Amino acid sequence: MIQLLLLVSLAAPAPTIAAALGTPAPLGLVFDEDEEVPDKRPEVKELLARLKAHSSKRGDEDKEAVAVIDLMLVEFRASGPWDRGAMAKGLGNCLSVKRRDLTDGVKDNSLFLASAVALGEMGADATKHLLKWIGHKRHRKNIALQRQLILSLGKTRDLKATEELTDLLKSDVAILVGAAAEALVQFDGAPLKTRKKIFNELLKMIMTTKATKDSNPNDIAAREKWDIIAAPIITTLQALSGHDARRPEEWQRWWNKNKKKDWDKED
Repeated sequence: MIQLLLLVSLAAPAPTIAAALGTPAPLGLVFDEDEEVPDKRPEVKELLARLKAHSSKRGDEDKEAVAVIDLMLVEFRASGPWDRGAMAKGLGNCLSVKRRDLTDGVKDNSLFLASAVALGEMGADATKHLLKWIGHKRHRKNIALQRQLILSLGKTRDLKATEELTDLLKSDVAILVGAAAEALVQFDGAPLKTRKKIFNELLKMIMTTKATKDSNPNDIAAREKWDIIAAPIITTLQALSGHDARRPEEWQRWWNKNKKKDWDKED
């Protein structure tokens, strides 16, 4: 489980911990809109206590902690606002525990990655906890974790997250720029004004990066950055605008022509 979670974090965001491991998570209870959702449930309190107990064992019981996180994702779907907030906070607390590196600087990331993936399934309840740990000094150099935190922030689809994600496009770490671009695709259903703002920031980044790469063919760092960020930026530009193009210059021409238009208006 630990190794698989690490691989998932470096490849693509997982919808749930169970899905990351290739096994479907059981569905939570479904309530009618007019039916009161139970809250402050003893089941949730027990899970939070178990999570805290396992996560406090300095890594010896992280496998058990990750299993509890799986169960929490099921309970989250059946929970009221107090329990949802408590579970998001509990996962955020897991990111504050200390872990020693495994060997030769390899991070002991299983609990951290599992918590980050799960927070991505908790919507706006998770936003503040994700924002706290993105760029935090304790985990700043843990690129695999930072990448997953960024992807999960996007998955919340909380409009409050868009400012942080667009700011991350200016990161010096290309992997994190790519993650921010990938995360912003989640806002393809945001209000048009928000989508245009995101679009403009993405366009500026891809145009600047291409110019830097083209100006010096021997700049290996510029080439590597381009290879990492170009595809997710173009994918997100397509999702935000509903337009299909491949080359940055085509996107610039389209933006110049359409930036003041209503992209959602049918032709």
